[in-house]
Parts: sequence; structure tokens; C-alpha cells
Amino acid sequence: MPIAKSEPAPANPPNAPARRLRSMTGYAQSQANEDGFGLRVSLRSVNHRFLDLHLRVPEGFEPLEPRIRQIVRERVRRGHLDVTLRYELAGPSAVGVNHDVAAAYLRAAEALRKQFGIRAEPDVASILRLPGVIGAGAAALTDGSDGALARLEAVVARCLAESLDSLDRMREQEGEALREDMSGRLASIASHAARVATLAEQARPAFARRLELRLKDLLGEMQIDPARLAQEAALAAERSDVSEELSRLASHVQQFEGLLSGASDVGKKLDFLLQEMQREANTLLSKTPGNEAQSLEITELALEIKSEIEKLREQVQNIE
Repeated sequence: MPIAKSEPAPANPPNAPARRLRSMTGYAQSQANEDGFGLRVSLRSVNHRFLDLHLRVPEGFEPLEPRIRQIVRERVRRGHLDVTLRYELAGPSAVGVNHDVAAAYLRAAEALRKQFGIRAEPDVASILRLPGVIGAGAAALTDGSDGALARLEAVVARCLAESLDSLDRMREQEGEALREDMSGRLASIASHAARVATLAEQARPAFARRLELRLKDLLGEMQIDPARLAQEAALAAERSDVSEELSRLASHVQQFEGLLSGASDVGKKLDFLLQEMQREANTLLSKTPGNEAQSLEITELALEIKSEIEKLREQVQNIE
């Protein structure tokens, strides 16, 4: 029966070993063949803002759901996770006849024979195909005895742990690929920002010349006070100065790289840093007026930075 519930991720336990960067996408399954039954656990994970756990278990496994949820929460912090358990009896117990149900069907058939004068005898094979006559479920093991339930719980826990181990390996491999891609994009942002810093320094005289021309257009033949011109030029240069934006952008890039090289469970932190990086890139664009060669190149580089940030954002959406 499907059970859906969004659950908050638990905090990392103290002194827990650092985990590798992990994607939220993966698939894994494991099997256990015990004396009398077989069990298969399948896991499928995709990205989600929180831990969104869905359980699909056979009828009769409801008492084990709290333990299953506990095991998953200890291992998975974020993502939409489907956990599916399939259970089959094996050996002599694989086929079980529910005598009470079969007897009820036979009594109903006999009553119909007498009521309508039917001479044909009930077909045993047809009776066995009726719902509930033959079936094997968890009830064969979870028959109310604590020992049977404990045995089944131990097998489920072991099989689930094996599946989670396989899922972690797949998600870590995907996380490593994401790390390499994002590291390359961070290097590109840093390179573009360094070029912007050089161009911004070269563009300072151009800003002053543009200001002087504008003042001459406004004042006509009137003489321009050199001191006043220098003051206005300094103010214009301050308004167009992008050194603070570049400094903050470099800091965000450094923090981003540090998180990539650290542990898992950093997806939300990376997403926040990208918001800050996008803000700096937008301010960089707004402070780059004019059509001089340096200004046009700065604008082009700032747009490239924004493009790389957007691509990083797409990748971060799949980081746990």
C-alpha cells in the first residue's frame, strides 16, 4: 500500500565521518532468500527539497513501517525516495489454501445448485482460482508471534541496508561527476571575474573622458572648473566601481569550492551561495554603462558569469 509523507532531515550525528558529495538521483535493489520466503527491496531516488519518503509494502508488513522509516532517515537527508518491498513465500509454504474461504465458496455453490436444480458438481480448479482461496502473504510469517515478526524485521533491515549501500555508491558516483562539472564552471567564473577587474581598471580614464564630454555638451562654451571636473569624475568612478562586487563574487566562489570538496548534505547551502552570486552579477551589469570597448567586454563577461551561475543552479538542484 502506498504511503507518502514528507519528513524533515535529521541533523548529522556528532563525530560522524564526513560523507562524499552525493546526487539525489539513483536506483538500487537487493534480495534476501531465507528458509521459507524471499524478499526484494527496491529503492528509487530523485531530487526533492526535503526527504519525501514513499513506502510500498505487502499486506501484513504494516508493523515494520516505523523501523523502515527510521533506517531510511538515518541514511538519506533529502530527495523523493520510493521504497518498495516485494515478498514471496518459497518451498512448501509457497502455496497455502485458506480452507475457511474455500468452504464458504463451496457452501454458496451448493446453495445455488439446490436453488436452481443444477446437477453439475463444483469444479475444484475453479474454486482454487477464486479470490482469497490460494494466497501467500506476510501473514504466513507474521502470524502474531513475536519471534516470527522479529525474524522478518531483521531480514527486512538487512536487505534495506544493502540497498541503501548500493544507492549511496550510485549517488556518490553521480555526485563526483557533478562536482567535476561545477568545479569547471567555478573556474570559468573566476577567470571571467579576473578579466573584468582588469578591464574595469583600464576603463577608468574612459569614464572620465565621457563625463567631460557630457559636461561640455551641457555647459556649451562655459569653462569647466578642473577641480569640479575631477570631483565629478571621482564620484562617477565610485558609482561605477565594481571592486566590491568582484571581491564578494570571489569570496562566494571560494566558499562554493570549499563546500564541494567537503561533505554531503550541502545542497541548500550551495543554492544560497548561487543566489548571492547572481546578485553580484546583476549589480556588475548595472554598473557597466557606456559603449566603450572595455564596457562592452565587461558586459559580455558579466553575461557569461550569469550564464555559468544558471548552469550551476541546475546542477545544484540535484545535490543532496
